[in-house]
Amino acid sequence: MLSYSNLSSNPLVVLEPRKEPRRYTLAEYLRREERSEELHEYYDGIITKLPMARGPHNRITMNMGTALNNAFDKKGKNYFVEGCQQVVYLPSLNIGLYPDVLVIGETPQYFDDNEVLLINPLIIIEVLSKSTAKYDKNAKFEKYKTLDSFREYVLIDQNRAYIKTHYREELNLWRDSFFMESTGKLYLKSVDCEIDMAAIYKNITFKK
Repeated sequence: MLSYSNLSSNPLVVLEPRKEPRRYTLAEYLRREERSEELHEYYDGIITKLPMARGPHNRITMNMGTALNNAFDKKGKNYFVEGCQQVVYLPSLNIGLYPDVLVIGETPQYFDDNEVLLINPLIIIEVLSKSTAKYDKNAKFEKYKTLDSFREYVLIDQNRAYIKTHYREELNLWRDSFFMESTGKLYLKSVDCEIDMAAIYKNITFKK
């Protein structure tokens, strides 16, 4: 008798082709997202659920948004700060993504009349999680680069006081900076602002 294990290891067994995932239009995605209790990103027809975020990730995200608003108020800069509920749309790729925090350097511009799909972020900030760090550092960064307004990418480590920034000096030239002192300051060149690292990591306890 041929067991299931024999079938699964038999090279002559013809497996059924995998079912192709359903593809959705952008309008269908937006209607589904409006009704959903969870967040989903959109990849040219494919809808992907975002993973749940841990407490430290959420606190750092909130801290960063608050610190940015405080810094801009102190310097009299009129920038818009948005949180993780704002979809950034990449028209050339037909992709919709949710950054953790973002800064808009001028009047917000949207792809749609409903003011849902933002297309002109100046700074995009991601708090790195174990499940998404590799993607955020590489493939996601490459996608964000297709936005003309995008000038600075900030990656925040949630397990230690470590922040990396990428600043666009020219079209295809990005300069990296690193900030690793918990009592130091993060400098954002695109908005000429300093933010205390202690404010970003407020109420965060690093595991030893």
